[in-house]
Amino acid sequence: MPQSSTTTITFSDAHAAGVWRVEDWAAALEPPTVLVVEDDEEIRERIAEELRAAGYRTLVTDNGLTAMSMAVNERPHLIVLDVTTRKLNGIGFCYELHSSPETAQIPVIICGSGAPSDMELGRVVGAEGYLIKPVAPAELVERVTHLIPVTA
Repeated sequence: MPQSSTTTITFSDAHAAGVWRVEDWAAALEPPTVLVVEDDEEIRERIAEELRAAGYRTLVTDNGLTAMSMAVNERPHLIVLDVTTRKLNGIGFCYELHSSPETAQIPVIICGSGAPSDMELGRVVGAEGYLIKPVAPAELVERVTHLIPVTA
């Protein structure tokens, strides 16, 4: 009896196993994900809406503890973070995020009042940017696109 042969398609840039599964293709075709962490619902939804209109997938939460769980489980491409978010403030969140090898590579843009101490602490804990509230939608999208282009 002749044996049947199976053809496997591989790509040089595929993950370690060398084979792309359907799930890998689906993930590769999704737009980049941005996690928005803001305790003010109106601001949170406005930021998420602007990012969706620019072609990003968004996840939203109103507190730092939930955001940390989402960062670990969902692995967003970038986080837009309110400096005064509840349960774990933005500075503490950014410090914890960048202290873990699992999430250290996720860029963070902090949004706040522009207090010099917050801006300096944001740099110290590894934030890639700081936007002063109220955040101009065009500036937000420009900063996000600079860090993670929609075509990424």
